[in-house]
Amino acid sequence: MALSSQPRVAIVGATGAVGQELIRLLQERWQLPPEDLVLLGSRSRMVELAGRQLQVQSAAEFDFTTAGLAFFSAGAGISAVLALKACNAGCVVIDNTSQFRYEPDVPLVIPPINAAAIGNARLIANPNCTTAIILMALAPLHRAFGLKRLIVATYQAASGAGQQAMDELRAQTRAAADGVPLTHHRFPHQLLYNLIPRIDRVYDDGYTREEKKLAWETRKILLGQPLENLTVPIEATCVRVPTLRCHAASVHLQTHRIVDLAKARDVLAQAPGVVVLDDAAQDQYPTPLAFGGRNEVGVGRLRQSAAFGAHGLAFWVCGDQLLRGAALNAIEIAECVFPRQ
Repeated sequence: MALSSQPRVAIVGATGAVGQELIRLLQERWQLPPEDLVLLGSRSRMVELAGRQLQVQSAAEFDFTTAGLAFFSAGAGISAVLALKACNAGCVVIDNTSQFRYEPDVPLVIPPINAAAIGNARLIANPNCTTAIILMALAPLHRAFGLKRLIVATYQAASGAGQQAMDELRAQTRAAADGVPLTHHRFPHQLLYNLIPRIDRVYDDGYTREEKKLAWETRKILLGQPLENLTVPIEATCVRVPTLRCHAASVHLQTHRIVDLAKARDVLAQAPGVVVLDDAAQDQYPTPLAFGGRNEVGVGRLRQSAAFGAHGLAFWVCGDQLLRGAALNAIEIAECVFPRQ
């Protein structure tokens, strides 16, 4: 589905970290007039964003028939109540929460990988931020060599838990510098100087929902398989780390075809949205500081797998969680439906 006219755009969750990135990207990429952008939140109020006073309307009271496109980034509970209402009112809805990702009839889309999955859908799901970053590098490698098995360890920034989590990390940093006691509310432990090897709820088998999301979404996006199809085993350990907004991952894959390392580098170098930075001896590799604010993901530390031999590859990937992992991906989905003139 491709609609030609520029729609009036509503952002549900406009004051959050992802919502603010959506506003910035719409202004930069679409030059959207102020009258065509509606900011929605839990209640009507004035807020300061990017140094400007802006009106936020109540999402529950908003008439979605007056918009053509709605981004939802206010939590699964809000999407569960309002997203279908917006669709029924005629909006194309791009949902950044987990509410609809695992519904078989709702496309889960990373545009450089599976834009065709959108079809005629009016409700489209944005993947988990970690999935979006990793699959930017994994998808072209899968097309070249065929994915047989995947093992991932993630290093996820505070931004993945929202604006309040970023604020808490900043507050802990200031407190440590001032020599005063550190407090924590958004995480179960202090994040500064620490690592937290649990993200989201823990299931009876010991895996967290974040780890299962990565497996479920990789199967749906990359393989077109049901969530629990285990023909491609996927093993993940997800860890929260004290960085602000970039997620990273150590990725190990077993492949059906023999991996030629030079070909793998070339495949990644030609992949849209991927930057290869791979000279570890000269300290050339992606880092969260270097890729914060960038639209591309960085890939480095490419090497033949010691575990899987010729049929395997190991690499490091890093990307901005708020951009590639969330807002930019949502904007690119919108641009598939409403192509830019």
